[in-house]
Amino acid sequence: MAKRVPVIAGNWKMNTDVESGLKLVKDILDLSKDFSGVDKIVCPPFISITSVAQALSGSSIQVGAQNVSANPDGAFTGEVSTSMLRGFISYAIVGHSERRAMNGETSAMVAEKAIAAANAGINPIVCVGEDLEVRKAGNAERYVAKQLEESLAGYTDWDSLIVAYEPVWAIGTGEAATSEQAQQMTHACREVIRKLAPEAADSVRVLYGGSVNSGNVVELMDQPDIDGALVGGASLKADEFSKLIAAASAS
Repeated sequence: MAKRVPVIAGNWKMNTDVESGLKLVKDILDLSKDFSGVDKIVCPPFISITSVAQALSGSSIQVGAQNVSANPDGAFTGEVSTSMLRGFISYAIVGHSERRAMNGETSAMVAEKAIAAANAGINPIVCVGEDLEVRKAGNAERYVAKQLEESLAGYTDWDSLIVAYEPVWAIGTGEAATSEQAQQMTHACREVIRKLAPEAADSVRVLYGGSVNSGNVVELMDQPDIDGALVGGASLKADEFSKLIAAASAS
């Protein structure tokens, strides 16, 4: 089996304007240009995607969107379609827990977005994760497996897929899952893929997200089913994000 290429993806969320976003990517590029063998991705706000994509054209850093519509066009105020993004991005985050919670996105909607992205040649990063109540009840593994299976309903383009396990209780809290917890859950995600597409189970990359930093990334990536990280706050600091890239490059 070929080794899976590690991924470090930065989700900027609703941070940075165009000017500060351009400075951030230029700093990241300067600090990480010597690190190879890792897929480097930044996901700026929509307002900055074209500028960031142009600034990174021909570089080792790829661009992603934080969301995408499942609809090709029409009366969907505030939404952004795959055709609008094609040519600027290579990846799109779908089903992030913040969108599930604040925008009412269901796993069925996430599946539609993932399929739309893949059909447009955009690699979906499908996010799943449990909240603290589910974790305390001892149902985390079953909950996330069901969530992922529903979020991949009808999905067939396995070569383009990335899965990100992000425990909701660890996002932005400073409290990361232990490496053992993260391994257990990413393994559960991989077993869902094995059930849906056995031939793809060992090639689809599964990331961990939730308070990842340079102090815990090596231990996390040492786990057999963790292929990188989807990073929030640390992706807004060029030096810290570059340390994560360096760690992935050396893994």
